[in-house]
Amino acid sequence: MAKTEFMNALMQLAAEKNLPKEIVLAALESALVSAYRKEAYTHGEEIAVKIHPVTGEVKLTLKRTVVETPEDEYREISLNNARKLDKTAKIGDIITTDLVPPNAGRIPAQIAKQVILQKLHDAERGAIYEEFAGKEGEIITGTVQRVTPEQLIVDIGKTEAIIPQSEKVPTEHYRPGQRLKLYIVEVARTTKGPQVIASRAHRNLLRDMLMLEIPEIASGVVEIKAIAREAGYRSKVAVNARQHGIDPVGCCVGLRGIRIQNIVNELSGEKIDVVQWSDDPRVFIANALSPATVLSVSLNEAETTALVKVPDKHLSLAIGKEGQNVRLAAKLTGWRIDIKSASEFEAEKAPPRPALAAEPEEAKEARTAEALSVEGIEEINAMAAEEAPEAVSAVVGAAEQSEAVGIEILMPAEMSTSAAPSRIRFAEDILANREGKSRKKDASKKDDGKDTGVKAKKARVKKKPAYYEDEDFES
Repeated sequence: MAKTEFMNALMQLAAEKNLPKEIVLAALESALVSAYRKEAYTHGEEIAVKIHPVTGEVKLTLKRTVVETPEDEYREISLNNARKLDKTAKIGDIITTDLVPPNAGRIPAQIAKQVILQKLHDAERGAIYEEFAGKEGEIITGTVQRVTPEQLIVDIGKTEAIIPQSEKVPTEHYRPGQRLKLYIVEVARTTKGPQVIASRAHRNLLRDMLMLEIPEIASGVVEIKAIAREAGYRSKVAVNARQHGIDPVGCCVGLRGIRIQNIVNELSGEKIDVVQWSDDPRVFIANALSPATVLSVSLNEAETTALVKVPDKHLSLAIGKEGQNVRLAAKLTGWRIDIKSASEFEAEKAPPRPALAAEPEEAKEARTAEALSVEGIEEINAMAAEEAPEAVSAVVGAAEQSEAVGIEILMPAEMSTSAAPSRIRFAEDILANREGKSRKKDASKKDDGKDTGVKAKKARVKKKPAYYEDEDFES
C-alpha cells in the first residue's frame, strides 16, 4: 500500500511540473544518494540508488573495484573476496553489493528534499529551454507584466520574455496587462534559467502575421518575396503568385481591405503597402515606388543603381515623407534609386548656352557709364513731360556743360529749342541734377500738403491792371 501511494505521489509530481516520469525518478534517486552519503556507516563509499518504475521498490547498492591488493577498503576489493561474490570476477571489474537502506534521519531527509527540488527545478528549466528553443523565429502571444525604460517584461506562460529597448516600436505605448504578439529572436541558456529575447520591431513579425491571417500565403499559393519595414511607420511587402490566375495583391488585401486591416490594427496603425513582385527589375522598382506613378526606369547594373523618371506632381509622393517611400523601395528591391521629375529630365536634355567671352575692363566701365547716362536722360525726359519749364532748363544746363560723351539728348518736340545743345558730357552731372530736382519736388509737395488752401486762394487773386499816364503815350 505504501509503495502504491509512493508511485501515485510520484506521478502527481510529474504532472504538476509537466515533466516525464523518468526525469522525476532520476531526480529522486540522486536525492536519495545524497541523503545516504550523510549516514555514518557509508564512510564515502560509491553507492547508487535504483527505484523500480512500477512497484516503487528502492534498492541501495555499493560499487567497488577489483584489485590485487586494495588500498581503499571502501572503494576497492581484493580478487579473492570478489570471487566469493562472483566466481567470474577478475582484476578491474566492478563488483556491486546490495545494501539494506536504513531509515533516514532528519538531516538526511532535509538534504534529500533540497536535492530533489533543485533537480526538478533544473529539469523544468531544461524543458522550458527545449520548448522555446524550438520556437525561435515564430510568433507567440504574451501579456505585459512590467514596463521599464530599458526593457519590457512579457509573460508568455511558463517563463517571461524580454523585449529590449532596441526591439520596441517607437510609436507604441505599452501598459501592464496589455496582450501583444511577439517574435522570438533568441533563446539563451543562463544560470538563472532560459532567457527569451523577443521583438516587436522585427520584419519577420509582419511575415508571420501575414501567414496567420492570409490562407493563400499559409498554403503556399502566394509567396512573400521580400519585406522592408520601418517599425511603427510604414512597411512594404512584395508578393508573387505561384499559381496562374491568382491576384497575389488582392489575396493579401482582402475584400474591402479586411485582411490587411487586421494586421494594421495589431501593429498599432502601421501602414502596409503590398506590391506585385516581378522578375524584371524595372517593373519591380516601378511597383515598389507605389502609390507614385513612374514614367521610366534606367538601370546601371554595374553600380546597382536605378534612375527613375516621375511626373512633376508625383515627385514628392515618390520620395515620401523624409524620403521614407524611396528608402523602403530601395530596401525592398536591393537597388539604389535616384528619382527625378520630368522637368528635370527636359532641363538636362536642353543644349547648354555658349559661354560669353571675357569683356575687357575698360569696355565694361564705358558701357556702365553709358547705361547710367541713358538712364538719367530718360528720367529727365519723363520729368519734363510733367514740369516742362523746369525740366527744359535742367536739360539745357546739363547740355551746355558737356560735348564729348557722344550720347544724344532725347527731348520732346514741344520742348525743343534752338538754344539747347545736342550732347552732354557726364552721366554723374545728370544724376546730380535729377537728385536735386526730385528733392525740390518732394519739398514742394510737402509744402503743398500743409498750405494747400492758402496757395490756391492766392492763385485765384487777379493782378490789378496797370495805370499809365497820358504822357506816356505821347509821341
